[in-house]
Amino acid sequence: MPGRATVRDIAAETGVSIATVSRVLNQQGNVAPATRELVERAVERLGVRAPNPRGGSPKPVGGAVYLRCPYVLTDYFGLIVSSIAETLDRHGRRLVLNAGEATQHDQVLTKLPAQRDLAGAILILPPETSDELIQLRARRFPFVVVDPRTPLPRDIAAVSAAHFAGARQVTAHLLSLGHTRIGVIGGPSEWLASDARLGGHAAALADAGILPDPTLVRPIQPTTEHGHRAAAQLLDLPDRPTALIAFNDKAAVGALQAAATRGLSVPHDLSIAGFDDIDISRSTTPALTTVRQPLQEMGRMAVSLLTRLLDRHELEALHVELATELVIRNSTAPPR
Repeated sequence: MPGRATVRDIAAETGVSIATVSRVLNQQGNVAPATRELVERAVERLGVRAPNPRGGSPKPVGGAVYLRCPYVLTDYFGLIVSSIAETLDRHGRRLVLNAGEATQHDQVLTKLPAQRDLAGAILILPPETSDELIQLRARRFPFVVVDPRTPLPRDIAAVSAAHFAGARQVTAHLLSLGHTRIGVIGGPSEWLASDARLGGHAAALADAGILPDPTLVRPIQPTTEHGHRAAAQLLDLPDRPTALIAFNDKAAVGALQAAATRGLSVPHDLSIAGFDDIDISRSTTPALTTVRQPLQEMGRMAVSLLTRLLDRHELEALHVELATELVIRNSTAPPR
């Protein structure tokens, strides 16, 4: 019966020794790849779970953690990666880092289960498709996704910020100041976070009885340059918005630059808000109103989830959203 098979059942099914089955279930070395694959297939078919060691808590699985962050490690990604590295160090885990934009097209996921020195992986905003992540999960390789780019099944562990709630907060703040025509410099249209933030923005507008205006939304790659370009388009509209919300603080900086080149004073002529609360948000003039993402806590939570997976604990909440916080500074004010 699925879920009731024993190590002895798996050994009988595959024709290998009980000791070999135990080594595969506990992700230990000294097993030929073909034998390991044979046992793993039998495990999937019969539904066996690896036994806990006698005498208490599950024995920690050895091996390093593969951390994939195929982006430049600036203040946003750097904070998450640093937090993960520090937390893994406290757990006595080695870190194998795969980072930088040049790695975005590397086909790494299919190779991870074959690397016997790896215990699991943490994937930050992975560019891979949901299908590729599902295939990795089917191979019983433990991993956690930080800030998923695309929707994931509930059985894939993931941690992110509360994008919907954060966007709803900042839009509600601007509405409370009296803004009703609010431009949105959104993120890439294919990103899950972009959809969630647009949803939060629309919900706040609905609370105020305002219909969303698609002409006030510009999806972009979240950079200063793209933020400048999108803000320029919005500010050059015949009926320009009185406030702008940017997908991240870097795009908000681009919006500040676009306002300055048009002789608009922030916040007297135009309010601007960002998202993330990275260092740059406190360095602008005026300082940015923004939504704080708990970036370091996201990293720590990812390690916590992965550790529990490696220790074979049951996880009731596989998709974890961490609360965001509205930080009001000097870049927002009532419209003229």
